[in-house]
Amino acid sequence: MVIKINGRAESVEKSSTIIELVSKRGLSAEKIVIEHNLRIVPTEEWSGIALKENDNIEIVSFVGGG
Repeated sequence: MVIKINGRAESVEKSSTIIELVSKRGLSAEKIVIEHNLRIVPTEEWSGIALKENDNIEIVSFVGGG
């Protein structure tokens, strides 16, 4: 199925969850925030949210600097 991730259409497996998406991308849950269809999703909810066709995901990562 196709979803948008950070504004770009990408194909993901059906019945994928947010936590599976994060894991497959090798991202660290402690360093990112996920927005799913305009809603910030708490980390503890990631495993319970199944992605659907045409969902919109924004992945924001924190970068330190000085």
